[in-house]
Parts: sequence; C-alpha cells; structure tokens
Amino acid sequence: MPEEFMLDFEKPVIELEKKILSLKVSAEHSKIDFSSEISDLEEKKEKLKKEIYSSLTPWQKILLARHPNRPYTLDYVKTICENFVEIHGDRAYGDDKALVCGLATIDNNPVAIIGHQKGRSIQENMDRYFGMAHPEGYRKALRLMKMAEKFKRPIVTFIDTAGAYPGIGAEERGQAEAIARNLRDMSSLEVPVISIVIGEGGSGGALGIGVANKVAMLENAYYSVISPEGCAAILFRDASKSQEAAQALKITAKDLFKSKVIDEIIKEPLGGAHLDAVETAMNIKRFITKSLNALSKMTPQQLAEDRYMKFRNMGIYEEKVIKKAAKNTTSKSIKSRRK
Repeated sequence: MPEEFMLDFEKPVIELEKKILSLKVSAEHSKIDFSSEISDLEEKKEKLKKEIYSSLTPWQKILLARHPNRPYTLDYVKTICENFVEIHGDRAYGDDKALVCGLATIDNNPVAIIGHQKGRSIQENMDRYFGMAHPEGYRKALRLMKMAEKFKRPIVTFIDTAGAYPGIGAEERGQAEAIARNLRDMSSLEVPVISIVIGEGGSGGALGIGVANKVAMLENAYYSVISPEGCAAILFRDASKSQEAAQALKITAKDLFKSKVIDEIIKEPLGGAHLDAVETAMNIKRFITKSLNALSKMTPQQLAEDRYMKFRNMGIYEEKVIKKAAKNTTSKSIKSRRK
C-alpha cells in the first residue's frame, strides 16, 4: 500500500508489513533463516487487522469509502460484465462523464448499467467532475432506463458520489428538476432495478439513480442525505466536528440495514475493497445474480408496486391517539389555571 494513501488507523499494520518485508530482504541477502520470525509477524499482522477493521468508527469507514485506490464503477464493470457498450449524451445538452451508462451482459443476462465514475488523476477527476453529475448526466441515465424498460432489460446502478454537482451551470440547466424526474420515473419502471452503493452515497446525487427494488451497500460505503462535513457546518457551525456528525447521522451500512433502508450488506476484503477489487466484484456479482433471480418472478406491475411500497414503508415512526375525553380534561385544567 503506497504510504501517501495510508490512513492513520492503518499505520500499525503498515509498520508490521515493513518489518516483514525487511526480514524477507535480509533473509535473501544473508541466507539466514528468518521464517519463524516472519511467520510470527504475519500472524500478528492478521490479528491486528481483524482487531482494527472489525471496530472501525463511522468516520473511519467514510475515509475508506473515499480511499483514492477504491474501485469505481468501470473497474467493477470490467470484472463482472461482458460486452459492455457505453452510450453517451442526453439528446438535449451534452454528455456528462460523471455518470457512465451502457448496455452489457452479466452471465449472459442482458442488463443496463448506470454508475457514477470518479477519476484517478487530477485531470480525469476534472473531466468527470469528481463523480458529481450534472443534469445532463441524470437525463442520460433516464434515457437509458427508458430504453431498458422498452427492451425488458433489468437495470443495475452503481452509486458513488459525494452529491450532485453544485455549480451555477448545473442549477441553470435544471439540476433539481432532473433528479426529481428520475425519482418519479424510476418509481414506476416495469423492469427490475438493482442499486449498489460502492463508495460514497451522497444526497439527491445518489438517490437520482437509487430508486430500486433491491438496494445494497458495500461494507465500508456510506449513504446519507448530507456529508458529515456539511452536517457539522450546519448544525454545529464547525466543519471540524465531522467525526461527531458521522456518528450521529447513522450512515454506515450496518446502521442502514438495521433501519431497513438497504436490503443487504456486501462483504469487502479485510482492509477494504481497494485491497482486492476482484473479490469485491465477485461479491457484488453474486448479489446482482441473486436479486435478478428473485425479481424475475415478478410481473412488470408487481415490480413497480414493490419499488413504490419499499420507499413508502421506509422509516420508523410512532402514532399516538389522544382520546377526546383526555383532551377535554386537559383543556379544563388549563382554563382553571388561567382563572
């Protein structure tokens, strides 16, 4: 793991890896057998990794979700899809590279693929707007969804964005309207829709391609109405309190599964998806295949109704009925006090 991408809580593991590497190099040059010492350090390293990664705080998981080496949509598409053909443009304004859209097959099942795409280099991130889509991106996505519905293709979306692009141009071209239209039209699509949050799941930018029959999250992803930094700046008037906000927002996969916002948590390799992109991709593929098999048994009308009711039933609330007699008693006691 390159040190420039090392997170603070990973330092103890990195130090052990350095010691192991140093012993291996010494053994090779000096012809001395260090196998016992190396084995002990390897065992210690694995134990330490389990301790660290099994007790990550919400903020630490957010840091993993934002890791620059974390796999993006196209990385997963290359691994789990065959015959991927990308489509471009919204037929109204232009093409938005922050949202990748195309047709593909997964184990010979034809699907439509939509996903946020970040860049690896500074230039690529600028070209892809750091994965934050403009209105034309959401309109391109909806164009593909309608095409998929016409040809009876299931839709698979990969969510990985800090939010919709917040620039003036995006607002002028109808950012809110584009996302709202996607929410409305996705709710009534008569084909299966599957969404996976693979990294960041920020606000309406994420939900704009996230109204699905089955929603899953990678173990170290997050899904939230606002970023922890934004929440801290608004509520605490201090963006440096983002760790406290992350804890309060309940935005990790475990929290959201518990509150039934998502249907499944997809396992990541120990240490994060960036350490084994292929294993993570295979875990995602298994979820997609399982979901497609389950949803294929539903009629088009049932699929739309299932998706609608899924979102209608989200959330936990209490209903309290106040009896009329009790209300009258309360009002009388108030009047008596006023006298």
